[in-house]
Amino acid sequence: MRTLYLFGSAAPPVFEVAEAVENAQARGWDVCLGLTPTAARWLEADLPNLERLTGHPVRSEYKRPGEPDVWPKADAILAAPATFNTINSWASGLTSSFVVGVLAEGIGKRIPLVSMPCVNAAYVQHPAFDRSVGTLRGAGVTVLYGEGGFVPNQPGERRPYPWHLALDAVTTAAGG
Repeated sequence: MRTLYLFGSAAPPVFEVAEAVENAQARGWDVCLGLTPTAARWLEADLPNLERLTGHPVRSEYKRPGEPDVWPKADAILAAPATFNTINSWASGLTSSFVVGVLAEGIGKRIPLVSMPCVNAAYVQHPAFDRSVGTLRGAGVTVLYGEGGFVPNQPGERRPYPWHLALDAVTTAAGG
């Protein structure tokens, strides 16, 4: 069985992550769930259930030096939902959080990487966002942004998050 690291940021679709895990498992993935610190706080009451669902600890912080890794090696990584902060931090190499650190290292390890942002139309007006998307795509990351991926909504507007597109893309990136 192939291992997928699913990394969620603090955007509303993170509340649907259990369903995304189940859908990935139905596609044959062993899923390890990582969350940004804020996303982990949002899902705090659900963490025990998410650990039972995945069979792995949910991680949101770096392990201490010398501690063994509690997850198997990743065959692919999916960052979804990826917030404005996560996308910009990753593209800039700012690895102060566990999720962004593993994503940044994944580029160098040549692990298949897919990201689907969840940002509103106001955030994407900031010039850093398009630069960051371009930087990640230039590094070989599949970024599902725009037509065929995540299309920004207006601030406060909620639309269904296209998890199926993210799972399709990570399966393709990992070679089927």
